[in-house]
Amino acid sequence: MLIYNVTINVEESVKDSWVSWMMNTHIPDVLATGKFLEATMTRVLVDEEMGGITYSVQYKVKNRETLDLYYQNDAEHLRNETIKLFGNSLVAFRTELEVLTIEKPLVDSATEYLFTYGTLQDKEVQQMVFSRILSGRKDHLKDHTISKVLVGGLYPSVEASTKSVKGVPGILYIISKDELRRVDIYEGDAYYRKKAMLGSGIEAWVYQGKSES
Repeated sequence: MLIYNVTINVEESVKDSWVSWMMNTHIPDVLATGKFLEATMTRVLVDEEMGGITYSVQYKVKNRETLDLYYQNDAEHLRNETIKLFGNSLVAFRTELEVLTIEKPLVDSATEYLFTYGTLQDKEVQQMVFSRILSGRKDHLKDHTISKVLVGGLYPSVEASTKSVKGVPGILYIISKDELRRVDIYEGDAYYRKKAMLGSGIEAWVYQGKSES
């Protein structure tokens, strides 16, 4: 996972209007591109010699490919909107951060079965979502197939199929209720969670693209 960090020094004369615009317009517009998982906005607690007030906005993104798509398709338009509204009243610089580890408190007892067939099998994604590497076993999702339509043009989904003989191969994990809520956040509004039967006879949670429901 990467963090796309934008640090901005803002003149005090426009601080209030800029903060309101960031929270209510700009950050939601950036997230609406579908490229980022979440955004965190902070104020940097330091007295700037150059004056003004400094803020940092950190956008979490799954991988380099997705961030590059943002640069290619969205960044210029969104930056131009900022310049049009605030011009020389702010100075911004951008950095990219690679997340190596995220440490969180121990989770509750694992009681929820989760079947995965995509990015949740990646160790880096697991570290980001669960703050640990999961241990699972191979299984397959009965009466489903991989959809030909990618969610947001980037990510896989499954769809029900009575013609599927082998089903969808994947990995079954056991996680806690709290971790399941974290997966809800990770998958976002483009997916919904449902119970489905696996080849092993276990009923597990699986995420399916809403366009495939």
